[in-house]
Amino acid sequence: MTELEHYIRSYFGVTQDDLAQISSYFEPTTLAKGEYFLKAGRYCDKLSFIRSGFLRVFSNLTGREVTQWIGTKGYFVTDLAGLMFEQPSRSSIQALSDCELFTITKADYLDLGRVVPHWHALEKRFLARCFMALEERILHLLSLPAEARYRTLFAQDRELFNHVPLQYLASMMGMTPETLSRLRKKSLDYGE
Repeated sequence: MTELEHYIRSYFGVTQDDLAQISSYFEPTTLAKGEYFLKAGRYCDKLSFIRSGFLRVFSNLTGREVTQWIGTKGYFVTDLAGLMFEQPSRSSIQALSDCELFTITKADYLDLGRVVPHWHALEKRFLARCFMALEERILHLLSLPAEARYRTLFAQDRELFNHVPLQYLASMMGMTPETLSRLRKKSLDYGE
């Protein structure tokens, strides 16, 4: 069973037949470090499950780059505005390392509704989980002090701090690189 199939089965509880149908639409793909999954202004026509590697979602709407999210192993990546509503993306998605993905095209994604009878219920549940994660991130950014945001992200995904440039992590947490460096030093001083 691939990582994708394990994820689908554990999160959606699908039958073995449905699992086989769904996973058959995903093709193994790769991105080299520095390569773009999507550039701002273009339409996203795919959805990918990250098997390995790191992908950075970022925007440059105000004259400076803002990292919105770092995708890691076990997560999906796409631009929903493009995939669902055919709108050009406001964000770019770039590989921070070599990445292995399982990718489905938009056409095949739409076809799943015909092939898997309860696909739309599964899709609704998936999107609800994504929305809940986004709500939590927004709540943390708006309500937690910088140190708590750092500790939360560090506890959730320690590996990010070993593989992703700190300026991207600082941006994603809504702080300056200097603040992040100070918080890291403080944590190291306390042996965390």
